[in-house]
Amino acid sequence: MEILRRQMTTAVVSRNNQAVTLHGMVHALRDMGGITFLTLRTRRGLVQCVCTDKQALDGATEGCAVTVSGLWRIEPRSPGGKELAETQVTVLSRPAAPMPVPLAKRKLDLHLDTELGLRPVVLRAPRQRAVFRIQAAVCRAFRDFLQSKEFTEIHTPKIVHAGAEGGSNIFRLDYFGKKAFLAQSPQFYKQTMVGVFERVYEVGPVFRAEKHATQRHLNEYTSLDFEMGFISSFTDVMEMEQGFLQYLMELLGREYAAELALLKVELPDVTKIPAVRFDEIKRLAAEKYSYQIRDPYDLEPEEEHAIGRYAKEEWGSDFVFVTHYPSKKRPFYAMDDPADPKFTLSFDLLFRGLEVTTGGQRIHDYAAQVAKMEERGMDPAEFESYLMIHKYGMPPHGGLGIGLERLTMQLCGLDNIRRACLFPRDRTRLEP
Repeated sequence: MEILRRQMTTAVVSRNNQAVTLHGMVHALRDMGGITFLTLRTRRGLVQCVCTDKQALDGATEGCAVTVSGLWRIEPRSPGGKELAETQVTVLSRPAAPMPVPLAKRKLDLHLDTELGLRPVVLRAPRQRAVFRIQAAVCRAFRDFLQSKEFTEIHTPKIVHAGAEGGSNIFRLDYFGKKAFLAQSPQFYKQTMVGVFERVYEVGPVFRAEKHATQRHLNEYTSLDFEMGFISSFTDVMEMEQGFLQYLMELLGREYAAELALLKVELPDVTKIPAVRFDEIKRLAAEKYSYQIRDPYDLEPEEEHAIGRYAKEEWGSDFVFVTHYPSKKRPFYAMDDPADPKFTLSFDLLFRGLEVTTGGQRIHDYAAQVAKMEERGMDPAEFESYLMIHKYGMPPHGGLGIGLERLTMQLCGLDNIRRACLFPRDRTRLEP
């Protein structure tokens, strides 16, 4: 049985043999002859309940919603060192069918398609719950840290008239007879709000119409975005992200130790994250691991893995900032490097060999932004509302977007990003 992952309140656990009443779901039942052990799944975790009278079980079965009364007592032999004894159960509701999977097993060992098809039930298993407890902690840390840095939370439209990233990977829809799209990013709006609040952030969905079937992509995912004004360099954005990651790791270690232990998660050291130029790290990794660079303008998944390995072996870091991406592979709003316009003042953050963040400095000058659009064959008239912020004055600014599911996947050591999404959406999946 799983350990008690969340202790009761201090008032409950402070006295042995205190009478308490709990409610939850019957996670498992073990009939040992004269004694029945009932595992209760509560919002805080799993609790062992001991019943010596079968009549007191009220006919409870796995999946029942119940209220359980008894004596909360110290018992070193019990998981967590405590249990509910002399239990009296009241069944509140009963399932209409047996559980399709054995939730009490330590690992379910289901094929991914089977697991996703049974998602509403499988999410009740302790390991799956732990993943999404950690994911919730990531969002909590993101909000708390940025609030402490005087950021303002915003909520931007997800139905838009133009794509922020360009390209063909955008979902089109009919908006009352007008052409519209699902937002690829809150980019235009968070830049707009820099002119209002100076520092803003958002946690929200984004959509990419990419016809992929990889372990690292979703068609709908959650993006953790922030944008900040009056920066002196794009490295200010990197420093803010490192501060968030330090805050996150401290929070996880302090309040989520049980989930980390259940998943066997080893928190990364984020005391110092190395930063290296795009062209330099491509060369260094290719030389060390003896492979040819095929694309000089982007990082292939295998290269990201090699760079992550290089960062771990050479610098002892699970994270690495890759800076100065080529301009031709960055969006039109990315600021070019004045020292070499072929590159941008931008970065990706790789975590254990996977890109989890993209960010950088944005163009804030109106003439410079229009010129870059025209260089790329874009019509500035189609972006009139976006260009309004440049026309009427913007400070130097920059920001980033973090893929919540990718960060969760890498933190928890999962083999597929779908396991880090409550109800994943890909090319073939619209249910559950």
